[in-house]
Amino acid sequence: MTAEPLEYHRSFLKENCRPDGRELTEFRTTTLNIGSISTADGSALVKLGNTTIICGIKAELTNPTVEAPGKGYIVPNVDLPPLCSSRFRPGPPGEQAQAASQFIADVIESSEVIKTEDLCIDRGKLCWVLYCDLMCLDYDGNILDACVIALLAALKNTRLPEVTINKETSAPEVNLEKRRELQIHKHLVSASFCIFDDSILIADPTAEEETLSTANLTVVTDEDDRLCSVHKPGGTSLSGERLQECISRATTRQREIQKLIDKVAHSVKKAQ
Repeated sequence: MTAEPLEYHRSFLKENCRPDGRELTEFRTTTLNIGSISTADGSALVKLGNTTIICGIKAELTNPTVEAPGKGYIVPNVDLPPLCSSRFRPGPPGEQAQAASQFIADVIESSEVIKTEDLCIDRGKLCWVLYCDLMCLDYDGNILDACVIALLAALKNTRLPEVTINKETSAPEVNLEKRRELQIHKHLVSASFCIFDDSILIADPTAEEETLSTANLTVVTDEDDRLCSVHKPGGTSLSGERLQECISRATTRQREIQKLIDKVAHSVKKAQ
């Protein structure tokens, strides 16, 4: 680590590259493992460079809410434990973990990755709640992109047991032997960027690049090139031109990641 990290980074950016050898809008190598937690109903492990996120999905039966009697619900939670980086302390979730959980919840809601109606079993009486726990095992920047990939891959891997309502007792009966896949309605991918010195745009920032940047931006798109959300927590403003640049890079990234998820999901299915 140099005494002047910002100057060090600038010397690379001047040459249109970065300290780790990447081009400005290049993402780190992304690897994916699906179904790695045997005790979960669905799971996935994602590595984005060194940033590592594992997602486990647990389905539980519950009562639908009064406001939405024909829907189940999805509860995401992002955990950044001290083991993933010395910047995080033990105790209740910090600001960054809370913001990440909120971001994932907003993305799920705005994009309809899953229609929550599909999680309803008996209108007004019984539905599924999916607890999606995302834990960071190694933190090196850009957890949002890694979380979205892990979530989508884990949802694709989720198998819900068949539930029937006993006519006489009205009690639900769960058949763990018979399981069905969740229907994924939108294949979302997020692409995160950092702005350096209010002018230079870089994709998929490392932890160090995040701390040195003047603004962060995350763009979420789906397979129809629909813009699902733009997340920009503070920082310097961004021109429309720059935003357009991010969106077009995000749509290419969406294709790459969807290909990766489909390929891994297919090989897991073949192995079963």
